[in-house]
Amino acid sequence: MKIGVLALQGAFKEHIEILNKLGAEGVEVRKKEDLKSIQGIILPGGESTAMGKLLVDLDIMGTLKDMIKNGFPVYGTCAGMILLAKSLSNDEKVHLGVMDIVVKRNAYGRQLGSFTCKAPVIGVGKDVEMVFIRAPYIETCGEGIDVLAKIDKNIVAARQENILVTSFHPELTSDYRMHRFFIDNIVKKS
Repeated sequence: MKIGVLALQGAFKEHIEILNKLGAEGVEVRKKEDLKSIQGIILPGGESTAMGKLLVDLDIMGTLKDMIKNGFPVYGTCAGMILLAKSLSNDEKVHLGVMDIVVKRNAYGRQLGSFTCKAPVIGVGKDVEMVFIRAPYIETCGEGIDVLAKIDKNIVAARQENILVTSFHPELTSDYRMHRFFIDNIVKKS
């Protein structure tokens, strides 16, 4: 099984390493043609504005959006969650806009507001390690959204059918359960 990781900017190498450790083949997605040979994709953390611009400039945005709308498995972490959100509460820009959530960018403040913790994620575990770096969170969800985790009443993990999102960076930990959840519950079941 090949799972792509958007490799335009951000923490893509760490995701690829984890996918490979879990028995999937992690591959870099840098152009539209790379989408043809994969069974799912991870949109990593990084700078959502830069990634969104590159998705448009490289003519990937429209194809990827159509694929996701048609059930293609996708997991967005941090900036990836921003790319997938239908709207942002503190920014007019919408990127892929395929998940019925409203996200607040940089909700936990600047780099100095970054933190780590362990918390339960439904279907994953009771003590999932979470790294938040200038992280967003979900302010509101539409119908059909399963809230998987909250920190201080803020939604930090959710699922909508073939779409999984987290505010945190599981690729920066040695806890691979979020990636395993994506593979087993979304990619393999699509």
